[in-house]
Amino acid sequence: MAEKIRSNLFRQSREITIILPRRVAATTWLTLLAFLLVPGLASSQINAGEPLRPEWCRQLPRPQYKNLERVNVTDDWFEVYRVRPDVFAIYEPHQFEEVISYLILGSRRALLFDTGLGVGRISHVTAKLTSLPVTVLNSHTHFDHIGGNAEFSEVMGEDTSFTRASIKGQSNIYSRDALAAERICGTLAAGVRADSYAIRPWHISHWVQDGERIDLGGRQLEIIFTPGHTPDSLCLLDRKHGLLFTGDTFYPGPIYLFTPETDFAAYARSASRLAHLAPSLKLLLPGHNVPVAEPGYLTRLLEAVRKVQAGLVNSTVIEGRREYRFQDFSLLLAVK
Repeated sequence: MAEKIRSNLFRQSREITIILPRRVAATTWLTLLAFLLVPGLASSQINAGEPLRPEWCRQLPRPQYKNLERVNVTDDWFEVYRVRPDVFAIYEPHQFEEVISYLILGSRRALLFDTGLGVGRISHVTAKLTSLPVTVLNSHTHFDHIGGNAEFSEVMGEDTSFTRASIKGQSNIYSRDALAAERICGTLAAGVRADSYAIRPWHISHWVQDGERIDLGGRQLEIIFTPGHTPDSLCLLDRKHGLLFTGDTFYPGPIYLFTPETDFAAYARSASRLAHLAPSLKLLLPGHNVPVAEPGYLTRLLEAVRKVQAGLVNSTVIEGRREYRFQDFSLLLAVK
């Protein structure tokens, strides 16, 4: 996300929760807020077959995707791109989160890193990409990364109280705002309705440990716990190929560090841990907006976090969120 990438603005009332696109930096929030406050728009929801193109989605497609190989999987909700020979980015461009999940292939099995919003059937996509058995591991258990978990029998996770709460799913009353009209670009997947959309419960087949290695056959992936964004945030390291799958721990754009489950001190420690890996990496694969980023971001992220901790950088406050802006990304914290 360059300037306009990823941020969220919450304003809660009894009648409505307004959530602005995660892709938008603070300087553009007020324009979008005006759009959302037009009578009838902010509270409206759409169902399958009802097209809409709010202002944010007119910026798509992002230029970064032009350099990637598009894989035709014949799906109306997902787009698939080959990032590396056996690594596929499964992108959801029709909802403002622009979630990206990753299918990583070995010779014996495959790992799906996150399952997206659960609007489209991601298991149908993975079945078109591989005949290998697929195991799921989540970068963390916010709703936009676990929506398809229930489609799979093998789901690994980090054993935290936050994870155990997420396993129970999320009812329509909490998740339906994700499909409000201003959050959808185009149409919903066939059969999906905003008034019935929910995150289904799922089960954990294996609790993972920090440093645990997953052998896919000819490819090993190492789990790195990176708490901060959530208590159960983790990254996935492919040392041999120099790849780091970062989830929401890092992506170019406003990074969410304002929710009740966020721990900024823990996030700072995680940023330090990842910065030490940067010299050995070739590519970062984030969980939103664009599937490729330079490893040098991790060093700049640590520098940014330390400046915020030391009070050396100015911020902008809008709607109860404090945004510290840096080149190509920002840190979005709660106002205390």
